[in-house]
Amino acid sequence: MTAIPIIIIDDDLTYREILTRSLTNLNCSVKHFPHPEKALSAIASHNNSNTQLTVLLDLKLESDSGLQWIKSIRESNAHCRLLLVTGYASISTAVEAIKLGADDYLAKPITAREILIHLQKQTIDPDIEISKKPMSVERLEWEHIQKVLQDNDGNISASARALGMHRRTLQRKLLKKPAKS
Repeated sequence: MTAIPIIIIDDDLTYREILTRSLTNLNCSVKHFPHPEKALSAIASHNNSNTQLTVLLDLKLESDSGLQWIKSIRESNAHCRLLLVTGYASISTAVEAIKLGADDYLAKPITAREILIHLQKQTIDPDIEISKKPMSVERLEWEHIQKVLQDNDGNISASARALGMHRRTLQRKLLKKPAKS
């Protein structure tokens, strides 16, 4: 059995090292990088490989957004499997990631085993259960803020004006973890 090639792009060194070690123990060939720019040549080198490369791209990089790098990664290797991974999951960023060319969107925390199970699941399930419980008001607010922030290209001041709130209030809300649905 050949090792599954995986490239992890995340600005959190500890997370990258732990995930790399876990995936390596599960028969994966893993390289990790702090920023997509440093990973593009490694991604491109897998173009002629017999096994499909998987790229795990973090959404929120230190000074950048993973969304901005999806196109460059696709240009480097059109056949790789690109998964956006984030601790700041929202419907608007998930939709945008898929529109931009990501194959999937995974919320942290996620284990190495869960990632591999997800990679092995090739089929789309149209019979997936739809939650009978609507999203909480707090989660709806979080989703709306994320959408407005995205519409304003991440500009906090413009987003605060669009939402009709003070900039510092919006910053405080963004520092909180997203509400559970």
